[in-house]
Amino acid sequence: MKKWMKRLGIGLGGLVVLLLLALAVAYGASKKRLDQKFDVAAASLNITRDPAQVARGKHVASAVSMCTECHGQDLGGTVFIDGMPMAVLNAPNLTAGKGGVLPRYTDAQLEAAIRHGVRHDKRPLLIMPSDEFQHLSDEDVAAVIAYLRTVPPVDRELAPSKVGPLGHVLLATRQLPLPAEIIDHAPRTRRVPPQGVTREYGQYLVSVGGCVGCHTPSLGGGPGHGLPTPNITPGGPIGSWSEADWFRAMREGKRPDGSAINPAMPWKAVGRMTDDELRAMWMYLRTVPRVEPQAKS
Repeated sequence: MKKWMKRLGIGLGGLVVLLLLALAVAYGASKKRLDQKFDVAAASLNITRDPAQVARGKHVASAVSMCTECHGQDLGGTVFIDGMPMAVLNAPNLTAGKGGVLPRYTDAQLEAAIRHGVRHDKRPLLIMPSDEFQHLSDEDVAAVIAYLRTVPPVDRELAPSKVGPLGHVLLATRQLPLPAEIIDHAPRTRRVPPQGVTREYGQYLVSVGGCVGCHTPSLGGGPGHGLPTPNITPGGPIGSWSEADWFRAMREGKRPDGSAINPAMPWKAVGRMTDDELRAMWMYLRTVPRVEPQAKS
């Protein structure tokens, strides 16, 4: 019996050593990804901070690209994910208050963070939907930056984000993407389609508003950002909706049958869009390629 217990102890000890070695390798590989540097050429932006530009930036930040959903309504930062052993991720304080990151960023560095997923020190941001924000027009990203420079300071100090053992493993095995690795950093001019009730402007709003990130590039639904999301093409449930149903969903958070939409869907933020913006989105969603519902096994 003692011999078997000894063998068992040796075997378990060996497994522990192998596990520690595997974690050390994973930590090294994930740290290498997180420490890589990206050079982003400064975009040519016209940042005037005039009232109209600031107002547009506030609208984009709160209703279109919904920065406030992660960074808080006052942009003072929030605990975005508290999920060890995966990670504890804090959306930073974007103001000039105590604990805020705004003073350490130039306008060019803010643009690189928003559209390229790159920090002021050229390292990649861990969680930032820059793969969607890269499509923000020069006018709109300039407006967001102008707005950030005018936001009242918020004194809120948050601990640095921390990646746990499981997070390191997922980074090492490339199961967690870093937006900076998949974005084309070549300089280019991005123009927004004329604002109005058009399919083109609706496509723009969908592309920079988080719809693709959650509902997948086809908009056919799936595990968007780790959560199951519905099909929002004409082949999904909204295929039978009317425009009035769409407005009710985005303004009241209710489906046509009166049932509540999952609060994970930021309908309150989307509902801050203008009537014309919501109509443009609806026009676009009615014309995207149909994705048929998956047959249930």
